Amino acid sequence: MAAIELSGVVKHFGPIAAVNGLDLEVPEGICLGLLGPNGAGKSTTMRLLTGQAIADAGELRVLGHGLPSDSKAARLEMGVVPQLDNLDVDVTVEDNLAVYARLYRVEDVGAAVDRCLDLARLRDRRRDAVDELSGGMRRRLLLARGLVHEPRLVLLDEPTVGLDPQIRTEIWTLIGELKSRGTTILISTHYIEEAERLADEVAVMTHGKVISRGRPADLIAEHAGRQTAEVYAPPQRLAELRASVEAEGLKVRPAGPAIAIVGSERAAAGVVPEDAVVRAATLEDVFVLLTGEEAE
Repeated sequence: MAAIELSGVVKHFGPIAAVNGLDLEVPEGICLGLLGPNGAGKSTTMRLLTGQAIADAGELRVLGHGLPSDSKAARLEMGVVPQLDNLDVDVTVEDNLAVYARLYRVEDVGAAVDRCLDLARLRDRRRDAVDELSGGMRRRLLLARGLVHEPRLVLLDEPTVGLDPQIRTEIWTLIGELKSRGTTILISTHYIEEAERLADEVAVMTHGKVISRGRPADLIAEHAGRQTAEVYAPPQRLAELRASVEAEGLKVRPAGPAIAIVGSERAAAGVVPEDAVVRAATLEDVFVLLTGEEAE
């Protein structure tokens, strides 16, 4: 059974189609990354799955439960880690966990709290107020809170947005531990490295729908080939070079102060300048080619 099944899902906010005919299936036991630029519809998709928003059209099933009619039962079996920190700052670390354990009808609340404190590496801070924690500790607690009832499915909405690289790596480690237990995970992100590092499969999303999906290596082979050649030069030369390369049928994307000739191994002799920096093609190449957005 698929953990998540979406078919033809549409959600409008006024004239804007945040989700526009979305088809998505997530098998049990995998980590699927929803990768897309800001405004692609990732967070709206998460809100639809948790019952915080109601689709205008389409069918949604989570863990066998139809949404929105059976969203309460679905929520009892899923863990949700929101993008925004909504921890209760007026109580202690352990109280944040205990409240959620009771809401989810966990039989042994004390054991669940201890397990999650260990997962978040916060056992020695259990009686501290939340507002005494660092940003990284709060994010770890937010993740642990979503796991307090040992859910079958975990939804992570931009779990490391705004965090510095060291804290981001800490969160990735915790998510990796969760993956190793076979928990089904749906993670939305606009960070290329996050998708590559965590996801078994990546679904590239833009304008409210999935436009390509597969294992990172397969997406790279399909859309970007083996090699990318980056050329650094003044803007006028780059513009001229881009026009000539595209006239040869090759794909070119912006790369900061350079242009990237994607699939450069297919270029005829003399098309790629000798001063180009040649590297292996990446998921970032795929992301920019498919969405037209610069990667982060």
